Amino acid sequence: MKAQRPRPPHFPGVSTRAEWRDHVLPYFVTALLIALVVVLVVWVANPAPPRTITISAGPRDSSFAVTADQYRKILARNGIHLNVLESDGSVQNLKRLLDPKQHVDVALVQGGVAQGLDTSSLVSLGSVFYVPVIVFYRGSELTQLAELEGKRIAIGREGSGTRLLALQLLAANGIEPGGDTTLVPSDGLQAATQLVAGEVDAAILSGDSATRGLMLRLLRVPGISVMNFDEASAYTRLFPFLDQIDLPPGLLDLKRRIPPDTVHLISPTVELVARRTLHPAISDLLIEAAQEVHGAAGLLQRTGQFPNPVAHEYAISEDAQRYYRTGKSFLYRTLPFWIASIGDRTLVLLLPIAVLLVPAMRVIPALYRWRVRSRIYRYYGSLIAIERHALAGATDEERTRLLAQLDQIESALNQLRMPLAYADAFYVLREHVGFVRGRLTTARPVAAS
Repeated sequence: MKAQRPRPPHFPGVSTRAEWRDHVLPYFVTALLIALVVVLVVWVANPAPPRTITISAGPRDSSFAVTADQYRKILARNGIHLNVLESDGSVQNLKRLLDPKQHVDVALVQGGVAQGLDTSSLVSLGSVFYVPVIVFYRGSELTQLAELEGKRIAIGREGSGTRLLALQLLAANGIEPGGDTTLVPSDGLQAATQLVAGEVDAAILSGDSATRGLMLRLLRVPGISVMNFDEASAYTRLFPFLDQIDLPPGLLDLKRRIPPDTVHLISPTVELVARRTLHPAISDLLIEAAQEVHGAAGLLQRTGQFPNPVAHEYAISEDAQRYYRTGKSFLYRTLPFWIASIGDRTLVLLLPIAVLLVPAMRVIPALYRWRVRSRIYRYYGSLIAIERHALAGATDEERTRLLAQLDQIESALNQLRMPLAYADAFYVLREHVGFVRGRLTTARPVAAS
């Protein structure tokens, strides 16, 4: 049976091009891998801050809406557009944040409205101001909400944070809806008017419904008093979102000494609540805006008291904790916001690049060695095929053809450019070509059949 002819050897077409590929390919593969990692880091770990965010505020002309508008003007200095949405108050604000279909990034939320809701997807950027609970009533010497049982109480409109908080406080004192006590859904000026007219016996006011002017007007009406929460400390223990604050004598009107004595109050705080996906740079800008808006002293607070990172119902975000601890980073303190943002992202990218460069320095030489040696090994494949055919007993005609293939191999080797580091392997290959040539010339030919 006639032996199978070996396949003609295949050699690199242009030796200089092969050498060029040997040098370029390892660097290209390594650079491609590093680029993929960098893109992944940019896309997942450190995206660019958005240029537009949305805040859910409160009713038109409310303190929540005014505050959000102040934030909007401050953020605009850094090229961030803050879209302000009106709402019915804290309850709706919180629901918007919890609803993934609502494109709301941050909201002003009064403490005490998150009862029964899963808020694990939200974080707080800090408390920004007080919204004290102030109870006006007809009569005097009232110090407990439980004493209002069986009376008519204005507790705030439906859906408001004031109403939700009032219901919780009244429930703690044994007063529930549907009992002997009449709960009237009114607040602000309407509740004050009803109290003065005798249509209700008490009015629970909070936030915008308890303005300084309205409080002075009510306290000047004979027979109307403000409740002193003697049990304020107990309330703050039972309801962790509450703080105790005091109205010192004369705070509302020094000339007439209103109030005449210290009034103990309880108060939730309004928190700047955000989704966990809020960009760290935007978090810093919002806290910075809150410091500018709420940092000054007021009737109920000291200078620098707000904003503060005291956790109530929501965990303080890690970005907020970092800001309160160390302030803005060096880049954001010294450069415009968007330039600092680019610099900050670049620094983040340098870490994975630096980590990848160390193993890359080892991979590149290995790839280069593999590329060079693979060219040499291709010649060996042809040599082995020629030698096996010669050992199987080739005819004179076949040996002539095999010698011609060896001549092609030698011609290709004469044109092959080989790095000096691999000269030993190159010359060993040439010796093996001569060795196979010797086997061909000394092998006994097989007579053609």
